[in-house]
Amino acid sequence: MPTNIVIPEVGESIRSGVIAAWSVPDGAYVQRDQTVLELETDKITMEVPAPASGVVKHAAKVGEEVAIGAVVGAIDESAKAPTSSVEQPAKQAAQAEQKPEQKPETKAQPVASAAVATSPEPTRAKGQTVLATPLAEKMAIEHSIDLAGVVGTGAGGRVREQDVLAYVQSHRNGSSSNGSAAPSSPRQVHREKMTPLRQRVASRLVEAQHTAAMLTTFNEVDMTAVMDLRKQYKDDFEKKHGVGLGFMSFFVKAVVQGLRAFPLVNGFIAQDDDGKPVIQTHDYCDIAIAVASPKGLVVPVLRNAEKMSFADIESGIKDLATKAKDGKLTIEEMTGGTFTITNGGIFGSLMSTPILNPPQSAILGMHAIKKRAVEDPGNPGAIALRPMMYLAVSYDHRIIDGAEAVRFLVTIKNCIENPERMLMDV
Repeated sequence: MPTNIVIPEVGESIRSGVIAAWSVPDGAYVQRDQTVLELETDKITMEVPAPASGVVKHAAKVGEEVAIGAVVGAIDESAKAPTSSVEQPAKQAAQAEQKPEQKPETKAQPVASAAVATSPEPTRAKGQTVLATPLAEKMAIEHSIDLAGVVGTGAGGRVREQDVLAYVQSHRNGSSSNGSAAPSSPRQVHREKMTPLRQRVASRLVEAQHTAAMLTTFNEVDMTAVMDLRKQYKDDFEKKHGVGLGFMSFFVKAVVQGLRAFPLVNGFIAQDDDGKPVIQTHDYCDIAIAVASPKGLVVPVLRNAEKMSFADIESGIKDLATKAKDGKLTIEEMTGGTFTITNGGIFGSLMSTPILNPPQSAILGMHAIKKRAVEDPGNPGAIALRPMMYLAVSYDHRIIDGAEAVRFLVTIKNCIENPERMLMDV
């Protein structure tokens, strides 16, 4: 009897996932506990190991959504292992399936590049039927167009009316003076499924907009003191702790100071046993750090940030960012934050209004550091160029009053402009 490949339990809130990739080709030999496929859920991407050694038979395709507990394949344990190079059976099988002249499949490009991508003219066998919508066929007849030369963007390559229109416009605009058609670049439409992670992010952002009375307050902070302190000690810091000294550790420390002074900012609205709303606050500071991963926005959590040193914070952020990049974050690392920090400044954002991360009641937005003319703090009345950063705190007005949000942000500003306050805990 073949051994089934079953989608395992991931977490209580996860009921399905999408097969992101088969690590072992159909018909290839796999060793027990070797990764056989990658499953992408709305929270994490996980590797599913082979339950036995044998030949793999796929029962689900890449991109297919499968339920937890579903059988997606089988392993024939009666098949014997290849006699040569048993250590890398999957790699050999993949190479055997690939034709010598075939180029490796390229990875998906960012959305920005999709707008300028061009698709080759379709290659269809002689006499092959062209799938097209009735309206597309009608338009093709009107413009005397052979549908075999039109790129179809519909399901299964079906030619739609938009494709015919794009073909007409591109060939009309690309005609040369001698009447011959110049090489055309048809306007393309690209569609791809939203990943479970991006669907989840979209759902939570809309939830925040619909359920919270969200407001944003702004301030600006002079980064001179932090930048001078970082410049003075960054080499010694890295030699001793093995990690670079960045700005995030200063802001995490400053946020902790603010959350201690204003506990409601570190809380959220929950429900009691009778289903009535209550305000839940926390004696600890679990700071979520928004990270842009290849598969979308993720928000891993630094647990008990109030107990962390600068080195602990920098090491923790580096570890979480690496896991996010590699798709190795666990459910535990992705849930339970009490406050979020997002840094759009690393992408050049000058100012933004961050959206709450439910059920949290506040989020801090950091932005790019720019030199601006401001009053010289050491010489009142004089103007000086100082490295300035805009800060934004979005908050739920149902639980946090405006004055409290402003004072919380001022606390962060004071800590950054006077880092010794964080050392003295004042």
